[in-house]
Amino acid sequence: MASCPLFLLAPQPPPPLVAARHCRSPLAGSAHPLTSCRAPRLRRRQSFRCSSSPSSSSSSSSGPRERSPRPRQRKQRTEQRPGSGSAVDPVGFLVKTGVSDRAFAQFLRDRHKALKDRRWELYSRFIDLKEGSSGYELLGMHRHRQHRVDFMDWAPGARYCSLIGDFNQWSATENCAREGHLGHDDFGYWFVILEDKLREGQEPDEYFFQEYNYVDDYDKGDNGVDAKDLIRRMNEEYWEPGEVTSRKSRWETVAKLYEQMFGPNGPQTEEELGEIPDAETRYKNWKATQKDESSSSSPSYDIIDTGQEFDIFNVVTDRASFEKFQAKATPLAYWVEMRKGRKAWIEKYVPAISHKDKYRIYFNTPDGALERVPAWATYVLPEGMQSYAVHWEPPPEEIYKWRFGRPKVKGSLRIYECHVGISGSEQKISSFQEFTSNVLPHIKNAGYNAVQIIGVLEHKDYSSVGYKVTNYFAVSSRFGTPDDFKKLVDEAHGLGLLVLIDIVHSYASADEMVGLSLFDGSNDCYFHSGKRGHHKYWGTRMFKYDDVDVLHFLLSNLSWWVTEYKIDGFQFHSLSSMLYTHNGFSTFTGAIEEYCNQYVDKDALIYLILANEMLHELHPDIITIAEDATYYPGLCEPTTQGGLGFDYWANLSIPEMWLWHLENVPEREWSMNKIMKVLISSNHHMLSYVENHNQSISGRKSFAEIILNTGMCSSGSVDDDLIFKASSLLKIIKLITFTTSGGAYLNFMGNEFAHPKRVEFPMSSNEYSFHLACRQWELLDKGVHKHIFNFDKDIMSLDENERVTSRGSLNVHHCDDTNMVISFTRGPFLFVFNFNPEVPYQLYRVGVDEAGEYQLILNTDETKYGGRGELKSSQYMKKTSDRRADGCRNSLELALASRSAQVYKLVRILRI
Repeated sequence: MASCPLFLLAPQPPPPLVAARHCRSPLAGSAHPLTSCRAPRLRRRQSFRCSSSPSSSSSSSSGPRERSPRPRQRKQRTEQRPGSGSAVDPVGFLVKTGVSDRAFAQFLRDRHKALKDRRWELYSRFIDLKEGSSGYELLGMHRHRQHRVDFMDWAPGARYCSLIGDFNQWSATENCAREGHLGHDDFGYWFVILEDKLREGQEPDEYFFQEYNYVDDYDKGDNGVDAKDLIRRMNEEYWEPGEVTSRKSRWETVAKLYEQMFGPNGPQTEEELGEIPDAETRYKNWKATQKDESSSSSPSYDIIDTGQEFDIFNVVTDRASFEKFQAKATPLAYWVEMRKGRKAWIEKYVPAISHKDKYRIYFNTPDGALERVPAWATYVLPEGMQSYAVHWEPPPEEIYKWRFGRPKVKGSLRIYECHVGISGSEQKISSFQEFTSNVLPHIKNAGYNAVQIIGVLEHKDYSSVGYKVTNYFAVSSRFGTPDDFKKLVDEAHGLGLLVLIDIVHSYASADEMVGLSLFDGSNDCYFHSGKRGHHKYWGTRMFKYDDVDVLHFLLSNLSWWVTEYKIDGFQFHSLSSMLYTHNGFSTFTGAIEEYCNQYVDKDALIYLILANEMLHELHPDIITIAEDATYYPGLCEPTTQGGLGFDYWANLSIPEMWLWHLENVPEREWSMNKIMKVLISSNHHMLSYVENHNQSISGRKSFAEIILNTGMCSSGSVDDDLIFKASSLLKIIKLITFTTSGGAYLNFMGNEFAHPKRVEFPMSSNEYSFHLACRQWELLDKGVHKHIFNFDKDIMSLDENERVTSRGSLNVHHCDDTNMVISFTRGPFLFVFNFNPEVPYQLYRVGVDEAGEYQLILNTDETKYGGRGELKSSQYMKKTSDRRADGCRNSLELALASRSAQVYKLVRILRI
């Protein structure tokens, strides 16, 4: 990216581009990335001013809104996606918002054509998105019911494949894939079978299809039923008369037809044969000879010809026969009776591979032999150069049993971002169990309704914070086992918390021994070859999004976390790294042509569309968040209208803006217009935050470390003037960022109580110290940290009770750079901020749309928040006057302390 601050490059992110008549008022002079360089072609009108706006009262009384399902789109084109029922318009969100740019619109159309080709290519292999995202059901290590373990992995560049591990004394020849298609198909998938070993003195099963129940909960018991008894019972109990026709030979029907045509009673000459009627006539003649009985059990497959073009997906058949056929259950229950239980299996067989056995995959490639950790492994121990996959198959009594369902969250998202490893107060790597027992109750008590965990996926380099992923289907073994993480998610659901994880599909670790790099010896298995396959600055590998098998891997990975661990959503990390071939490290002005030029990776955009379609189709309540520093247009627009389909987008400009002001601008020179320009540039589906892990990791200071004098905070003296001013500024920054969000807010672990230290993971530069890789939870009850935590907790409680951030758009009535005062309304709430570090105001007039009585419900200057309590209880209720101010017909006179903020609620409306 360019050297100037991010919030100066793109102060008004594109998603979504709002039409003028529905515009959420940008401030005067704001520059949208799509309008900054080509304004004449976009023809957008800016209707919002910081000063008075008579027309801004329309949404002041809007009620709370809940996070609703994705909206249906208006039909603009006749094209329909099969099964969706909604019209598809590849430039729909541009047309809807009145934005016109020929180059970008043509790019969207070309991308849609490529999307249809990619979808067809994917469906030709995997039928649909559900099948294409279920690879984890086949690939990897799975216990088969027929007393064996199946293993499958994708390595198109390998010549030979086998499994090595504790179970076969690391032999490269004992358990290998068969020759031919039974062991290696044309797409590069290898299939290895590990047969359970028969115990000494035991006889082999009588039937080769004998199945076993390995989990006692599904054990029907050993009934001693054999195949002959089952077939006889099915004929007597299940099949109706005439439904099953017994044949002595498979050629019986063919022989009868041959005898009819060429036998002694058949036609001997062409004259006797006569003219052969068409198929429809022959069928009608045959049908006329059949006995038409409604009680007949033989199904009727008469196709009703309506004269329309044949469509294989809409074949109309006899409805009565179809319903009769659908009502009949499959005879699977009979075959289940033949299954034997776990006890019989243990008695007869020794498992081919036991629980917690270590193993790797062995390849013979053109460049020699390789040993790799399987790509679909679900539990990995990255122990130096000798890393292993671990077979995770606990016995039934040890399998984790889920206790709670997924919670339903109404209103906005209040996300608590955290990292398990640094969540403890001790200088060590914390575990899932410690996080579950210690941190989850704190998150619930703090008022958040979602927890977002970073670094969950297995990664070899701990100092990478978990972003250099090596094994995408495995939880990090540093923190515990897969069952430990399941318990964490389950307990969070029991507390009413959604669980989101950071998913890193924009790049992968370049480690060869543990990760996917050079997995099968070739340089283009999962990643691009050449320079394009390497991140320009981070040393990571870039996925090949145009490959169907790579799409299969990534889509299945998303579905795996939702299915296996009941994850409620994903934040897609660093989309700019994958959307552009320059990985986002280029001079970026936000001009419209930069979103459709030769540096844009169209295949990466198509993958994101497919990922969102798959997730929202199979899991309607899933939440997806886009983290894109370039604010690609249409991030949160529906995929049917040319968007990428995300639910929220993270506004990375906000923390950059606050950091820029804190470090470079004297507080008396802060511009209220510039601050609001970034905060409400486009708050539709916007996730806002003051700071996340980026602001306190890798040598950067946290905001608390910048604002607060840590040396003085330790004394806990809130009466000190410096401490008071610093904490007051931090509180109003938190409040204005939260109340201007677009339905989602994020806080990084520890920032809710102004953690005084940054985060620094153990690395060579700090001699692998854990001194800064922990959280000082003991500060929660001390001095200024206690006051800031109380304030943060009351903000969350206010939103939970009043749905503040779900009240529609903001109406900014007052934005004064001279007095440093900001005032805006959101539904029935009035927010007033005084950023002036020195000057309090006794009677400051602000305009309001509704006449009535306003009650103070939050004041940053209260003593319980470390303030001075200058506002008396008699001043908590304010009544409007008919004096016009800020372009509004009514106004309020308020007492504003310096560096303070107040929230009022309209409790009584006065009609004149």
